[in-house]
Amino acid sequence: MKLSSRLTNSIAAGFLMLMFCLAFFSMKDIPATTDEVPHISAGYSYLSQKDFRLNPEHPPLIKDLAALPLLSQNLNFPENYPSWLQGVNQQWWFGNQFLYQSGNDADKIIFSSRIPMILILLLLGWLIFHWARKLGGNFVGLAVLFLFTLSPTFLAHGRLVTTDVGAALGIVLATLFYLRFLKNPKKLNIILAGLTLGIALLLKFSCILLLPLFVVITLVYVFLFPEKKEAKKVSKNLLKYLGLALLILVIAALVIWLVYLFHTWNYPIEKQVEDTKSLLSSNPLVKINLWLAQSKIFRPLGHYLLGLSMATQRVAGGNTIYFLGNVSNIAWWYYFPVVYFLKVPLAFHILTILAILLAFLSVSISRLKSWCKNHFTELTMLIFLAIYWTTSIKGNLNIGVRHILPIFPFTYILVCLAIKNGYQKLKSIPLRKTIVIVSLILFSWYGFSSLKAFPHYLSYFNETAGGSSQGYKLVVDSNYDWGQDLKWLKNWLEENKVEKIYVDYFGGGDIPYYLGEKYLHWQGTKSPNEFPKGNYLAVSATLLKGGQGIPVKDFNQPTTYYNWLNSYAPVARAGNSIFIYYID
Repeated sequence: MKLSSRLTNSIAAGFLMLMFCLAFFSMKDIPATTDEVPHISAGYSYLSQKDFRLNPEHPPLIKDLAALPLLSQNLNFPENYPSWLQGVNQQWWFGNQFLYQSGNDADKIIFSSRIPMILILLLLGWLIFHWARKLGGNFVGLAVLFLFTLSPTFLAHGRLVTTDVGAALGIVLATLFYLRFLKNPKKLNIILAGLTLGIALLLKFSCILLLPLFVVITLVYVFLFPEKKEAKKVSKNLLKYLGLALLILVIAALVIWLVYLFHTWNYPIEKQVEDTKSLLSSNPLVKINLWLAQSKIFRPLGHYLLGLSMATQRVAGGNTIYFLGNVSNIAWWYYFPVVYFLKVPLAFHILTILAILLAFLSVSISRLKSWCKNHFTELTMLIFLAIYWTTSIKGNLNIGVRHILPIFPFTYILVCLAIKNGYQKLKSIPLRKTIVIVSLILFSWYGFSSLKAFPHYLSYFNETAGGSSQGYKLVVDSNYDWGQDLKWLKNWLEENKVEKIYVDYFGGGDIPYYLGEKYLHWQGTKSPNEFPKGNYLAVSATLLKGGQGIPVKDFNQPTTYYNWLNSYAPVARAGNSIFIYYID
């Protein structure tokens, strides 16, 4: 059976429309999640003030796009608030002031900011569909787009003002155009490769991993596709490509300089130098950063380097987390493999195993070089996966599957291509039919698993974790609880006519803004004897498990302070992530 291009395009449009609807209608009851508070407020400050003092540890492009709809809303900007005037990157305090304390309509701001994020999500979907279709035909393109469209992780984070989906888009876009440059190093392809690399580096600092990827694939490409067999010609060809690659990097740097020039236009040099000193006091690059920050010409690049240094420090510094019953501020090397296994639909893992088996059957070691030459794009994707997985596992920042979102698009493409190629090389008709039937069952299961999770995509866990209702027992933070269910708590209070409730909340929503006088503050580390009997207590899953986890060796922060709640069963849950107790 063959699909016409017209029918293929119609089905693809239907998938993207489905994704838009799932993302759009599942976000309407979500207040600002944890990272959205600084991202939204910082983005608006960039466009309205041309000042990049807030949130420099993330490049500006995603935040700019999120803030574009806000420029028409006549918002109150708290320019006299201390966190803006004197503070050093006091993004959380300023963000709360901007959203909730300045007379602005927080829900309207949050809703408007998320629309561009959904459009970015759809753009990424179209891009990987286009690429997969070019590599494997119409069926492969649609299969990849189906996996993307109903990915619980992309649906969860693609509707929020965060940089993770942007990182995936940047890596796919820049890799696509760099491969075009390698295969045809003409002037236009060089310029496009430089522009897309610059855009990727402005979406998230983790896209810096494109640089080692491009170095590796350039070397591999030159030796796989020599212009001449003589060694001298190979060396000359290598020098040519490395020189052009350097030119691409210069174009990317120029793009970064221009964008940061706009963003630092009204950022006083004295303030930039002061902030750089404060934020990079112990960083070995502080002298270079300060020299750049003091230069009128190079200070845009200095601010980019500041952000990159802060992001690197953040990854190295780690974070206190709950994981598999333990609490630690030191990363587990197996964190991302385990979280990936738990957060991705089980059906896809089985598809991956099927793809690997078919790949082993269809590719022999003796023909490996030939395969690399004929499938250089797939080889590039495999190299990227190796680089990104290695970096993620070695990093010390374990706060969510969202940090490995850039591996998803290439994984989808590789799995679908391997199944298609393996199917074509099978000579047994019954075996071919079996592959088709098994694949259809697994794709259907994948789709059902995702649709069943609507609208709670952020807390999605697959069947091995016990589903979304049980995933919090294994890992929390942005994998499960990012403050997304505060409005569900509000609705529960209204439906049950509860007048007062103590709340220990993790997230970006402002509790008094939504709960008003019903809200009573509770700090989890307090003694349970201080809790007034005969009252309700709502606790976010991240704080609950953080207060019940077993501390690892040498961990010296407060733990086990919520073990007293083991004697109580929750009377309700707001969404999946906020547990409601009645303490009598």
